[in-house]
Amino acid sequence: MKIPVSPPDFIKTITERRELFAKAFDASITDEKGRYLHWDKLRHLTPPDELTSEEWWAIIRFKRQNLFTTLPLYDKSNQPFKFCTPDAVNRDLHWLDMNAAGTITANQPIANQGMQNTYLIKSLVEEAINSSQLEGASTTRHVAKEMIRQGRGPKDKSEQMILNNFHAMQFIREFKDDELTPSFLFELHRILTEKTLDDPEKAGVFRSENDKVYVSDHTGYNILHSPPNASELKKRLESLCKFANYKSDAGFIHPVIRAIILHFMLAYDHPFVDGNGRTARALFYWSMISQGYWLSEFISISRIMKLAPVQYGRAFLYTETDDNDATYFIIHQLEVIRNAIQDLHAYLEKKTKDIEEAQETLRSAKHLGGKLNFRQLAILRHALKNPRFIYNINEHRNSHGISYETARKDLLYMSDTLNLLSKLKEGRTFIFISPSDLEERIKKS
Repeated sequence: MKIPVSPPDFIKTITERRELFAKAFDASITDEKGRYLHWDKLRHLTPPDELTSEEWWAIIRFKRQNLFTTLPLYDKSNQPFKFCTPDAVNRDLHWLDMNAAGTITANQPIANQGMQNTYLIKSLVEEAINSSQLEGASTTRHVAKEMIRQGRGPKDKSEQMILNNFHAMQFIREFKDDELTPSFLFELHRILTEKTLDDPEKAGVFRSENDKVYVSDHTGYNILHSPPNASELKKRLESLCKFANYKSDAGFIHPVIRAIILHFMLAYDHPFVDGNGRTARALFYWSMISQGYWLSEFISISRIMKLAPVQYGRAFLYTETDDNDATYFIIHQLEVIRNAIQDLHAYLEKKTKDIEEAQETLRSAKHLGGKLNFRQLAILRHALKNPRFIYNINEHRNSHGISYETARKDLLYMSDTLNLLSKLKEGRTFIFISPSDLEERIKKS
């Protein structure tokens, strides 16, 4: 990734050609396709009305200037960040209000209190894995999921990062009704970086002047972003907390935009020696959940961003190189959130279908009808497709967020009462095996 080309001086251009003022008042802040473009892209398009690219940019940028909302948050030169809301942003915000907050009857599996923990655990695991992989963790999804399901300790730094992220997401849920404080943020960072830093003393504290912290490209040689001086971090974090807690003079800002700005500013300030990206994304989740967007608990934005990490980085750079216009980052993140929610809907549809298939299989066994809960149905569906698969109580407990005793009863009922799983003693506990003749056992039941 390289730093985008900085825009030309629009004030200079529009001042030199006074007739552009009239055009600017009637201009749109987007191109004809509704795209809110940075100069780095716009300069490659054909400008309208016999304008030069620089004149077209000047008209658009002047129009934006009059529509900006100024934020009480500043760059390292003490210039404020700002944003505006083109139609695409307003449409996405409305869609999120309809699909990520309040009561969503369409999401029956999540609306079911008994099933919520299962889907929540899955989403926490997904975000933990993908957020860590964005920061360089190399462990595969399969291995990471098995580690969390089995409750075993991490074997290396990558696994430790993922486990830390999982614990951090749980921490956020626990404190979602509390205000954001520096202490909260330090504890969040401490959880995220436990046993992963070269200097353990740097966990949960500001970086110092001696820490050489910057953002570079994949080569490590080209610096993309240099954060503010360490001496400013205390004051900057206090301002960020005020903004997060609605105690600044920002006026009304849509809650989703507020959460996205928190994500951006924590990453911009880079207050820690490492783990800033993970902390910024975790802070976004806290803000969304604390403001009533409960469906955010069940999505993974990092999974979407991992598919196109360059676009994620470029959204930061567009803001920095265009006079602190955070609209670019807002647009990118709204698209990410929407895609993550659509992913969740597709996942829920698949899981609902899977359970319906398992129930259909049981219809031929009248004595089993209605005797299995959704967790047991999920095991049955999986067992039908995976003969000789081994299940154990701890993994079942961790996968569904239930007590050891509830998990134990689920599996014992399927083995001892219904004879759908084979039970074997392993050490002090039992393991449960998917029998190769499971379909026959269901019919005999």
